[in-house]
Amino acid sequence: MRKNIFQLPFILLIGVFINFSCISQETNSESYQVSKDEVLANLTYLASDELRGRKTGSEDINTAAAYIEGKFKSYAIKPFFETYRDSFQVGDLYGYNLVAVLPGKDEELKDQYILVGAHYDHIGKANPDADDVIANGANDNASGTVSVLEIAKEFAKNSDNKRSIIFALFSGEELGLKGSSHLAQKLKEKGIDLYTMFNIEMVGVPMKNKSYEVYVTGYDKSNLAQKFNDYTWKEVLGFLPQASEYNLFRRSDNYPFYSNFKIPAQTISSFDFTNYPYYHHVNDEVEYLDPEFMADLIEDILPGLHKMARTDNKEIKLTIEQ
Repeated sequence: MRKNIFQLPFILLIGVFINFSCISQETNSESYQVSKDEVLANLTYLASDELRGRKTGSEDINTAAAYIEGKFKSYAIKPFFETYRDSFQVGDLYGYNLVAVLPGKDEELKDQYILVGAHYDHIGKANPDADDVIANGANDNASGTVSVLEIAKEFAKNSDNKRSIIFALFSGEELGLKGSSHLAQKLKEKGIDLYTMFNIEMVGVPMKNKSYEVYVTGYDKSNLAQKFNDYTWKEVLGFLPQASEYNLFRRSDNYPFYSNFKIPAQTISSFDFTNYPYYHHVNDEVEYLDPEFMADLIEDILPGLHKMARTDNKEIKLTIEQ
């Protein structure tokens, strides 16, 4: 016969309520409030005509870089190097990654790093014969850039991370992953202990008819999706067959870190080839994005990253050492 809770022994009842209280406290400690209005404001600026498509090597992307630096400063997150700018050269072009770090609080784990990244460049112009030639890159990848900034802001406010966290915004992605390749090699030469690389690419609109919120590239290369969903108590990350079909694992800024460090380095995205028709298009504008979805997604990502930054062991692992 099933007992009513009030028929349980008193000592057992105390244990139940203490356990429930602990769970509630942990859940509350990982509750985040991301402002849809702030997401929209950052998107609107980064994808504005003023920045003219944020092409690597242009004055316009330098303006975007200054904006991102200002955000890191306002969050009191310091540069990883002497300055936020990690410069590199592609032919005659000069590009800048923006790299900041939030040091870990644990003496044994602070020298392990999680890197949260996205590219902030785009292609500049498209369709030169049309009236509108600016490829604003709202979804690609102002959406990822804004997500990283919001994550950085929330971590800075709730800075109990045991591991150190690098926040990196890459330039030169549209030229063939040039900025991320440069930074990955530089960090490798520096000898840092990189635990995971979590890359965010095109998350401006929700997926259709999926049980999960975003897919992860290279799904079967690690246990990232499974552990992340365990950490968040919900299905945030999932598998999209097209990601393998189009070899997306190798086509975004996660790949240089996988190649150099042989660690779980993967990209999340909600662009599934059916839900957004403006890839590298002049109509990739803020008006077609869903800032409320983005704010909700960032809120759901944060507890998973928070847990990754605090576990005593490196629980995210490659499925097969490669």
